[in-house]
Amino acid sequence: MSSTPEALVEFAASLPFGFDPFQLEALSALAAGEGVLVAAPTGAGKTVVGEFAAHLALSTGTRCFYTTPIKALSNQKYTDLVARYGADRVGLLTGDTSRNGSAPVVVMTTEVLRNMLYAGPVGGGGLDTLAYVVMDEVHYLADRQRGAVWEEVIIHLPAHVRLVSLSATVSNAEEFGEWLVTVRGHTRVIVSDHRPVPLWQHVLADRTLHDLFLEDGSGAPAPSAGAAVARAVSGEELARPGWGAPPTSGSARAVPPATGSARTVPPGAGGRSGDRGRGGERARRRDGRGRADDAARTSTPAVPAARAGGNGAARGDGAARGATAKVGGRVVNPDLVRLAREENRAMPGGYGRGRGGPGAPRRRMWVPGRPEVVERLDRDGLLPAIVFVFSRAGCDDAVTSCVRAGLRLVGPAEQQRIRTIVRERTTGIPDADLGVLGYWAWLEGLERGIASHHAGMLPTFKEIVEELFVQGLVRVVFATETLALGINMPARTVVLERLTKFNGESRVDITPGEYTQLTGRAGRRGIDVEGHAVVLWQPGLDPLALAGLASTRTYPLRSSFRPSYNMAVNLVGRLGADRARTVLESSFAQFQADRDVVGLARVVARNTEAIDEMRAQLSCDRGDAAEYDRIRRDIREREAALSREGTARRRAESAAALGRLRTGDIVRVPAGRRSGLAVVLDADAGAVGAEGPRPVVLTADKQVRRLSLVDFPVAVEPLGRVRVPRSFNPRSPQSRRDLASSLRAADVDPDGPPGRRAKARSAAADDAELARLRRALRAHPVHDCPRREEHLRSAEQVNRLAKETAAISRKVEGRTNTVAKTFDRVRAALAELGYLDGDTVTDAGRVLARIYSDQDLLVAECLRAGIWEDLTAPALAAAVSSLVFEPRGDDVGVPALPGGAALRDCLDEMSRLAFRLAATEQGHRLSFLRPPELGFVPAAHDWAVGRPLERVLTDSGLELTAGDFVRWMRQLLDLLDQIAKVAPDDSRVRRTARSAMDALRRGVVAYASSV
Repeated sequence: MSSTPEALVEFAASLPFGFDPFQLEALSALAAGEGVLVAAPTGAGKTVVGEFAAHLALSTGTRCFYTTPIKALSNQKYTDLVARYGADRVGLLTGDTSRNGSAPVVVMTTEVLRNMLYAGPVGGGGLDTLAYVVMDEVHYLADRQRGAVWEEVIIHLPAHVRLVSLSATVSNAEEFGEWLVTVRGHTRVIVSDHRPVPLWQHVLADRTLHDLFLEDGSGAPAPSAGAAVARAVSGEELARPGWGAPPTSGSARAVPPATGSARTVPPGAGGRSGDRGRGGERARRRDGRGRADDAARTSTPAVPAARAGGNGAARGDGAARGATAKVGGRVVNPDLVRLAREENRAMPGGYGRGRGGPGAPRRRMWVPGRPEVVERLDRDGLLPAIVFVFSRAGCDDAVTSCVRAGLRLVGPAEQQRIRTIVRERTTGIPDADLGVLGYWAWLEGLERGIASHHAGMLPTFKEIVEELFVQGLVRVVFATETLALGINMPARTVVLERLTKFNGESRVDITPGEYTQLTGRAGRRGIDVEGHAVVLWQPGLDPLALAGLASTRTYPLRSSFRPSYNMAVNLVGRLGADRARTVLESSFAQFQADRDVVGLARVVARNTEAIDEMRAQLSCDRGDAAEYDRIRRDIREREAALSREGTARRRAESAAALGRLRTGDIVRVPAGRRSGLAVVLDADAGAVGAEGPRPVVLTADKQVRRLSLVDFPVAVEPLGRVRVPRSFNPRSPQSRRDLASSLRAADVDPDGPPGRRAKARSAAADDAELARLRRALRAHPVHDCPRREEHLRSAEQVNRLAKETAAISRKVEGRTNTVAKTFDRVRAALAELGYLDGDTVTDAGRVLARIYSDQDLLVAECLRAGIWEDLTAPALAAAVSSLVFEPRGDDVGVPALPGGAALRDCLDEMSRLAFRLAATEQGHRLSFLRPPELGFVPAAHDWAVGRPLERVLTDSGLELTAGDFVRWMRQLLDLLDQIAKVAPDDSRVRRTARSAMDALRRGVVAYASSV
């Protein structure tokens, strides 16, 4: 496909700014008919390339699809393109929104395009006029849950479509580009590491904002504030039209170059150190009379005392006290290293008592509260800011504490604008729901220029926060890491409260890639001459480790692609099994695996040669030392096998004992964090797959937990029984208190043994084969050799290398055609279940081909078994919700099920179906499905029968926020819509599913789906 150069000239003329070199290269390649991969930092302007694809489509009478990973980003890009080209030429397609889908430019989520490709004929006959596909945030293909969709689209797009891939900076962009060439034809790879707005790294420690580094990458001293500003203002970066014209000599940005290490503070920014100017600024903020003028807010912020020498806290004199530490070619601020050393001395178990000797007071580091952090940022001219907290509750608590502290970051005129925007955007929310949504507390924070942003918020509230922040009306946002995923919300400063986060199972360190993604928000192009990343000092912070995070640019893109059941039936139906297998071997996952195989094969060859040489040197004048070593290893392996058999026998006994438990049985958990007495609530919950029975219990401390074989090293025996009321609701605190009280009052010994382990003679003592091997070892001539241990050490080296080589060989075998082998196992499972018959997709398979869910096969089986036929609309909504809901954290309690016997019987049958499918998966070495989760069942049912939002959220028993509720409802509506479309025409489920959708689409659910 070709395009005239005039298209690029015309596009450039429509923009108020010039192009960076990487942008110009990408635009020229696209205009010349090439596909492009553009990898650049957040805020570098790579979306300009995607917008040019839309311009080319409009100018040539073709179509462009602009795909994004999340609905919020789709909405944002749709708004941008409508503003540029008009609503008649731009459409929007997401899971629950369809506007002008036949327009020449359509913004959509990536899943929508994938579904289009599978629904159309082979070769994309229905997409003949499609010329360009933009894949924004294409690095999402590494996402474990959704990443496969990106590869499916890239592989199956018609050959004539030009692909525009936009990615964050990744360390293997060239590798990804090479793969794109193999599947899409010639693709230009453009990588830019340049940040349009320089980023300064800081640590707020001991009441001082320290620079993290004292030198740049070349070893030269870090520039002072004035020098940095003067360079930025006079350079090409800001001189180009549109990216912010250079200020006049009288403006706040026009700062003359500074000398030495002194920092020049711009007018109006306020003092940085000590208490200079603090009182007046605080008074203005708290009495509502505004803050420093706009010139001060858009000027270069005052620079940390670490560079200015303010307060005498960080003048570089730390370097004179000892050797400096370098990370990534830059010197880490020695004062931070000193602070870490002093804090370590003060900690219990630290390596010293400090300079003052045993009687000296211990050093205690000051950790600022959240209002103090905001005040400091405001005083130093570092707002607007995003503060990453990594906790939903922490974000909301931060806003509350700032409001209580009297902070006010906006003036009366801005408050009025905020009220107007909020009123316009929330008019459709029922008044009765505003209180339960936390509307008034949320609005109070907004009117002070402070907000939170996380997945637990109502989507409408999040979108309003985003809009107000971009307009400069919200000055501080406390956010979880989800804010870093694509939404266009740049700030002057990004603050990280901690360098660890909870990943759902444990607290882990953030990775260099995550650190880069989070801090990439700092610095607004055309507004700020530099951005700032601030890490708050926390006990145990290691400045060298932080410097490593800030210096590392290793963010490799790894494929998460694997064939699913839906993918398999679609590919076999469209291409046949053999051709489908070939297509899957062209995936990025297989491309990366094949590259790994080449290097691994070289290691195998090198190791094999070394093993042969070492074996030749292994000799003994008494006999064959290698043979003697082999007998000894056979003895160890036999002993290990006997031990495994004993462990398996005990595990089977424990599993059988768990399986015999009944509701109301009292057991004692012998060890671990769940140790103590517990009463069984549900003996069958989660008993799916190879894990064995996983009963749900109530512990003596009123916690509902799911147990497993890991909790019982010996077979458990009931110690007694208590009555569990039929009305017991494990999500009700009162119900848990009452039952826990009954448990404690039961006549059982809380310290008694959990069960009995039968004493048995060791299997090794009676094993004939083991006795034979031991006799052979003693009779071997090498057994009496004085150099026996030396021979054995040499043999051990050979064995270790041979074992490593065998493991590498297995990796080579495992990675060769690994995607195709998984596809073969998926096909075999589907054939066993009747969804495939060779290359033919059966009627059941055609239903499965139209179900896009990670529970696709279980949904299809439920439809085929007809277990939803007799359900009412609320009961169907409740049953289907168990296939979309996934609990957060350790929330595993079994809710009190509504809806009567029909719903309970249906859920039981769904669990049995899941168990049978898990057995089938296990037989084919697959693990895609999960058992139904009942946690959202009460909420889905209650909402469908018309109960008010407050009742639904409070009675659900979950820690359910409005945002969580709406998100799960959206997914439930999507799956119900699919069920209504694929169910047989004469099926009652088709009508019931539509009725359920009508019942669910009300109140905040309907409002959130319409905006």
